[in-house]
Formats: sequence, C-alpha cells, structure tokens
Amino acid sequence: MRYRRFGRLGWQVSEVSYGMWGVGGGLHGWTGVEDDEKTAALQRAVDLGCNFFDTAWVYGRGHSERVLGELVRANPDTRLYVATKVPPKDMRWPSTRESTLDDVFPPEHIEEYVHTSLGNLGLDTIDLLQLHVWEDSWTDDPRWQRTLTGLREQGLIGGVGISVNRWESWNGVRALATGLVDAVQVIYNVFDQAPEDDLFPAAAEHDVAVIARVPFDEGTLTGTLTTETTWPEGDWRNSYFVPENLAASVARAEELRRDLPSGMPMPEAALRFILAEPRVATVIPGMRRVAHVDRNLAVSDGQPLDPALRETLRGHRWSRQPTWWSQ
Repeated sequence: MRYRRFGRLGWQVSEVSYGMWGVGGGLHGWTGVEDDEKTAALQRAVDLGCNFFDTAWVYGRGHSERVLGELVRANPDTRLYVATKVPPKDMRWPSTRESTLDDVFPPEHIEEYVHTSLGNLGLDTIDLLQLHVWEDSWTDDPRWQRTLTGLREQGLIGGVGISVNRWESWNGVRALATGLVDAVQVIYNVFDQAPEDDLFPAAAEHDVAVIARVPFDEGTLTGTLTTETTWPEGDWRNSYFVPENLAASVARAEELRRDLPSGMPMPEAALRFILAEPRVATVIPGMRRVAHVDRNLAVSDGQPLDPALRETLRGHRWSRQPTWWSQ
C-alpha cells in the first residue's frame, strides 16, 4: 500500500481507502452481503495497509459506525483514521439552493450527532467530521464555523470536512477559502471529471485534502451492469438506476470498454485514472467482500497509468446535471 499526505492535517493515509456505505445496509444502503463477510473484508483491508475508513450516521442509522468502532478496537496497535458525517436535519440528500442552515445544520443538530456518532463508534474522538451535504451559500454564516471550531477545541473532532453534492463540484469552492475546512469529499471518476475545473485548484491552494468518492459511478464503471440489471427491494440502486439512467450508463460503459487495453479490468482502469491525479489524497471505493478488497487495494502498487491511456479516458468525460433521481 502506498500513502499520501492528507492535506494540511498532515496524516499519511492509504491512497486506496474504504468507503463504508455498503456496510450499513438497510434503508439508504446496499443489499446482498451478510455482516460477517463485511467484517472480514474490513479486517482484510487493515491487514493490507488500508488506514482510512469513511462512514456516516445514515449508513444503517449508526450500524456502519458501530462496525467501524469494533474494527478500531480489534486493531489497537494500528493507527486507523475514522471519518464520519453528520446527516442533514431535514434528512434530504442532496441539499438544494432553497435549503437554509437552520433546515440542515443548526448548531445544536451538529453537536447532537457528534455525540451520537461518538457513542456508536465507542471512541473519544472523530478524526474527521464531515457535513453530509453542502451549500456554498452557507459559507459566511458564522454558526457552523463556531460550532465546529468549538468541537475541535474540546477534542471531540480532529478535522473538519464537507461532502459536496453529486455533480456540483463548484458548490464547495467558497467553503475551502474559510480556512476551517480540512478535507472535501467529492464524486470524481472517469465520467465525473468536473472537480478538476474548480474544486481541485481551490483545494490545492488551501492545502485541503481531496477524498474521491464513487470511483465506479455506483457500479457502472465495474462493467458488470446491463440494461436488465435489477436489485432487491430496498436497495438504494433501484432509485438511482431508473431506466433512463441505467440505459445511458450501460451504453457509456460499453464505449469505455472498447478503449481499454486487452486484459485490463474496468475497475482497475477506473481506480488508476483517479490515482493518476496527484491532488487526490485518497479514493474510497465501497467494498463489501474480501475479493473486492483484494482487487481494489492491489491497484496501489506504484505503477502509474499510461499517459496515453489517461488521455483516452479523459475523452469519456460525462457532464451531468442533478435531477430528481440523482440524489
């Protein structure tokens, strides 16, 4: 495993880390894997050198946080960085231009969920506390800044992050200039290259760590979806891959497949594309099986993506606008 500096916090984090949405299961989650297998996958990641784990209260209503806390306690001699997220008070993902700070992150709500998450984790400190949606219109409101600064001064959190809404990488640039935000989490992959335009330069200017999420475009860039793919009732992907999105996504993936070298799996190409961007501190694929962990962490081998292939992949940029199903 190779490590990268996590912005001004100075942590050395695994360049391929662990996104724990799929560990939560249930409402707002992914189905299909039992907890024992997820636990084995998490421990395998630690054994292979992964040291950064990203979860959120909403991933199983605290279940994913509890699983992560157990993992930390099971590995007392290994420094594992714990990142979680405060849900919006109105429980709406994403926020909208009409969302106010009072609707989403009033001070008492942030404080309540910090203590809730600490209880779920069974830890004294959250290394990185992130706000799970963001509107740059909130940037100048001093209340969220005072609240998070106070929590940091109490030692309850180590760093502050924001998670930028899907396909709105511009909607976070102002927040990075406040000097309070230590990390920004954004969708970045072969299709979603927009963060390179505005967010990445701002992050570099302010020494803010970039966490790249959704590296496989919710599964499209694994190359395993077809127009006939379905999921069990209650699986979040049913509400995301509505017919118009599924058909378009599968078509894009098939176009991409034709440009890959013989023998290179699409998930490997997807991860290597992201790791070729030096402004990314870590990428957090979701991994629910040991096989997923072995496959994804193996990409951290120091072998750079061929520059010509990187340019070819750039040609698959897909500029999208948020819609009712994109969440």
